Amino acid sequence: MRQLAYFVAVAEEQNFTRAAERVHISQSGVSAQIRQLERELGAELFDRSARTATLTAAGAAALAPARAALAAAAAVGQAVGDVAGVIRGRITVGMVVGCTVTPLFDALAAFHRAHPGVEIALLEDNSDRLVQGVRAGAVDVALIGTATAAPAGLEALTLVSERLVVAVPPDHPLAHRRRVTLRDLTDHPVICMPAGTGLRTVFDQACAAQRLQPVIALQAGAADAMADLAARGLGVAVLSESMAESYRDRLNPRVIDDVDIPALLCLVWRAAHGPAVRELLAHARRAFGGGRGLPEPAAAGDDPGDSRASHPEEQ
Repeated sequence: MRQLAYFVAVAEEQNFTRAAERVHISQSGVSAQIRQLERELGAELFDRSARTATLTAAGAAALAPARAALAAAAAVGQAVGDVAGVIRGRITVGMVVGCTVTPLFDALAAFHRAHPGVEIALLEDNSDRLVQGVRAGAVDVALIGTATAAPAGLEALTLVSERLVVAVPPDHPLAHRRRVTLRDLTDHPVICMPAGTGLRTVFDQACAAQRLQPVIALQAGAADAMADLAARGLGVAVLSESMAESYRDRLNPRVIDDVDIPALLCLVWRAAHGPAVRELLAHARRAFGGGRGLPEPAAAGDDPGDSRASHPEEQ
């Protein structure tokens, strides 16, 4: 089973070094186990002549059965755990890069105390790639920024729903305007999150709806960096409401009046999931609900509960 796990890791990463990091052993250990598996099967599974490890015809034929065997082995453990009331295994949790969301960490800690037999892996990435990871089964649960409450094919729980704001220094022309529109921003260079983040998706959709083409002067993956750039007069920063609140000492936030699309912070997961995911979601609902609990994640448009989340550095 270990050899099959290493084989699948190399096939998915297309690189022995990355696969070794993923399964937490040395590259030489992975290579040795793959060689042993190839000897037992009587065929080479990878073409090692290029920089990437690509599957041979035999390797491509072996990949689906290897995944099925690993899934079956995991199901055995889950079935026994269900009877014994013990949850074991591994759960991979995704989180948007640079995010500081205390309730999520509280949920992970409570889950770990309740189920010490489950190994927790934490993965940071942008929201689009995290959604892809959940769909592919590489990520079990992900905290993402999004413009839609439920990405297609996934279940979701909305935790935070906020308006977009523009944050500018006190001496900026927009600082003292009572009403700021999206068109007003097009007169100034914009500092925004990179493409693939939820906040950027909301901003791009709003601009497209009005057929506006703002000048994205600078991009940064963390709110702190965006605020620093805006404070130095390099552009107007587009943030969410809670993000901008942290910088009131040097920036004036103004809600973008004609952008109705909210920036959402959501937990997403696949409909078909095991007991570990179910238990983690229960802990997350309690943590984000501030002790009062959040609604069950059924409807895509549920109002967010009291998140107690410090602002997500990347939505």
